[in-house]
Amino acid sequence: MGRLEQEIQREVADILLKRVRDPRVAGVTITGVEVTGDLQEATLYYSILSDKASDNEKAAAGLSKASGLIRSELGSRLSIYKTPEITFEQDKSVQYGNHIDELINKLHQQERD
Repeated sequence: MGRLEQEIQREVADILLKRVRDPRVAGVTITGVEVTGDLQEATLYYSILSDKASDNEKAAAGLSKASGLIRSELGSRLSIYKTPEITFEQDKSVQYGNHIDELINKLHQQERD
């Protein structure tokens, strides 16, 4: 299962880079994949560099629109019986980590002052 998730992550990153022409998904990074036990569904977690809500919405719309192409490409690249349905969810851990870094930097700045 873990190997399949890694393979899906690698292939989807490659598909986004080489096959999807939508500018809304240009800065999207696939950070993780979870596949259900029956291999029917896969949740792909992504992050983008921007913190703007409008950029997040654009990326989500672009990924949603490209999901059919991504799934068909996955089907031809992977040697599995049935290609799982894919859904995209934004990975909040990167933003959370940045927020923690900002808080730590503020504390260090206050100690210096």
